[in-house]
Amino acid sequence: MNRTAGNLIDARALMQIKSMELRARVVVEGFWHGIHRSPYHGFSVEFSEYRQYTPGDDPRYLDWRVFGRSDRYYVKRFEDETNLRCHFVMDHSKSMGFGSLGYSKSEYAATVAATLARFLFSQGDAVGLITFDTDVDAHLPVRNRPGHLQRLMHILEKAPAGEGTDLSAPLLRVAELTRKRGLIVLLSDMLAPLEEVEKNLGFLRAGGHEVVLFQILDPVELEFDFEKATHFRDLESGEELFIDPTSARENYTEHLQRHLGAIQDACGRNGMDYHLITTDTPLETVLFDFLSGRRHHRTAGIVRRRVNIRG
Repeated sequence: MNRTAGNLIDARALMQIKSMELRARVVVEGFWHGIHRSPYHGFSVEFSEYRQYTPGDDPRYLDWRVFGRSDRYYVKRFEDETNLRCHFVMDHSKSMGFGSLGYSKSEYAATVAATLARFLFSQGDAVGLITFDTDVDAHLPVRNRPGHLQRLMHILEKAPAGEGTDLSAPLLRVAELTRKRGLIVLLSDMLAPLEEVEKNLGFLRAGGHEVVLFQILDPVELEFDFEKATHFRDLESGEELFIDPTSARENYTEHLQRHLGAIQDACGRNGMDYHLITTDTPLETVLFDFLSGRRHHRTAGIVRRRVNIRG
């Protein structure tokens, strides 16, 4: 399999693997093997609720699965307190069907969800899945039991059949389906009006959830590097427009950057982690960024609790 600079798996090569479960396994195993090499050198697995074993620690708490992957001894901390409930919320609208690299944004987003789910599941965390277009169309409750991860992978392998994008009504439904506090990972291109989005993202946060947004775009959507005038068709409405990219590029870029900025600002105001990624990004990088964000979130939470105790 081809690898990019820094020995990361090339996203396009990875997406040639037909099995979603196998894709996720390749990424996670590659991540574990590379954790002590560039670009992860010096980044211990504390982000996954582990710390390195030191003399005097109770050997009963050694995690032998981690030892098998990394050839290092780690102790899992506060296992009864740290098990996570994570819902992956997938946008299945038609705009997610676009792709210029031989695969769609939806296929890439599903692979991101599968990778993160496999990683969390292997640590004893519970994972679930919700897919939506204008409404929720599939819901797999949060579990960690034999066969559950395979069912999640099976749903992720299904191609989206949605039409338009309505991020408001589905997010309200997600809030109803996720009563217990946990982590919500939203994967979407977010190419929809934002009037109601911030309010409903905030509603998830008000329910006590930690929310992470992965905004997933195709590289050409960011760069708009088309050269010849051609017909562009809206995947959701079916409307066709004849556009000269040279004259439209500046206006397109300006509107897109304004849109992206508004999403990032909304996430910042609501205390959510925001990641903008393109579909050519190595999946190991996405996993690393996700875990780095989790680590930062927990560190900030510990600091806040200490301040409150002292106050």
